[in-house]
Amino acid sequence: MKINNLDNPLFIVILCILAVLINTFSSVYFFPILLLGILFMGFFVCLKKRYHYSLSLVILTILLIELNNGFKPFSISLLATFIYVFIAPNIKRILSFNTLNSYIYIAVFYFGLFILWSLNNDVSAQLNYTILINLIIDFILFGVFI
Repeated sequence: MKINNLDNPLFIVILCILAVLINTFSSVYFFPILLLGILFMGFFVCLKKRYHYSLSLVILTILLIELNNGFKPFSISLLATFIYVFIAPNIKRILSFNTLNSYIYIAVFYFGLFILWSLNNDVSAQLNYTILINLIIDFILFGVFI
């Protein structure tokens, strides 16, 4: 059994507080969804291992980020649940890369987030760059810290 930082409740609390603070303060200058991919992986791990209190904290953090960025309430949480229930088992069944699956889940989550954003608002080049930059930052942070 592989243990990572997302199994630690203290790390989840610090990650949630940090994500809310970063997304609140940076929303003045650009479209911030920083750390949303890592929060998705926290959601994924908490749901998989049945850490209910940590899961509720992650859902609350995602809700605060949704409300700060203009998404509908619980839309990103429903997207994460959809990916966990329907897409992740297919990815796990098709691919045999255990270490690479987390990065694929994050990429699929950001693709779903892009579709969600394009349904509600206009798509621009700045949005594409922002999502791509946030995806790369989440890949780096996930690879280094988790």
